[in-house]
Amino acid sequence: MSIQWYPGHMTLARKKAAETMAATDVVIEVLDARLPEASCNPMIEELRLHRQRPCLKILNKADLADPQATAAWLAFYNSQKNVKAVALSCKKASDVAKVTGLCQLLAAHRGTHLKPLRMMIMGIPNVGKSTLINALSKRRVAKVGDEPAVTKVQQRVDLGPTMTLIDTPGMLWPKIEYPDDGLMLAASHAVGRNAIIDEEVATFLGNVLVARYPALVAARYGFAMAGKDGVGVIAAVARKRGYLLKGGEPDLEKAALTLLQDYRSGVLGRISLETPQTRKEMLAAQNTAGASDGWSTADR
Repeated sequence: MSIQWYPGHMTLARKKAAETMAATDVVIEVLDARLPEASCNPMIEELRLHRQRPCLKILNKADLADPQATAAWLAFYNSQKNVKAVALSCKKASDVAKVTGLCQLLAAHRGTHLKPLRMMIMGIPNVGKSTLINALSKRRVAKVGDEPAVTKVQQRVDLGPTMTLIDTPGMLWPKIEYPDDGLMLAASHAVGRNAIIDEEVATFLGNVLVARYPALVAARYGFAMAGKDGVGVIAAVARKRGYLLKGGEPDLEKAALTLLQDYRSGVLGRISLETPQTRKEMLAAQNTAGASDGWSTADR
């Protein structure tokens, strides 16, 4: 299944973001720590590199992600030019307090009354941008919701006489190039439900859990993981929870939603859907598949 979700307001948001970038000193890109590259919008990277703006990459929801995977991602991003990466939870005041200082390090020539530090927060839908804005401003200035695309227009927030923030709508990109990225985004609730089939997304998630986190699944639901694939995990959840249809068949749709909700909320445990190594392997597999079809990912 190829997942695509690009509401009309995102086209306008991209145009406005390109204009605002010209008057921005530091781009704050909020990523989902559980899937940093899958949640990294290539259009944001294109815009900031065109304007040569430094970037603070915030791996948000780090409290839900696998700590070892997060450490690998921080090393990956911090090796890049004009990039600083930090893992945190935007719901923790002590974590949020680090953000403006890190931005100041990336734009040491700004941050005075004459030259205020101008920061622009960007990212895909539902990664926590509005929560971060509210925490930085210490008041509710941005609408927060557990649904993608809550923020639809830019707004400016003053953090005092020497710092300003521009909050931007969550932006996806017109074509999600890799199917696994679409599935990771859907599993993590970054795309609208009208763009996905829950059972297919949960099957993908189940396969990741079988490969990397079988003990967490077994501990949560109380069944053995040996010999199961993603579909088998969903069916086992249905039976354990008593989600049965007429005739005793497992209600896979209801079980799929349960699995996805337990992952999203963190009750399954600290789970990352990708690491730098699995990302490298996925891209290599996609390139090989593209080459066998007579074209490469560069042609997409």
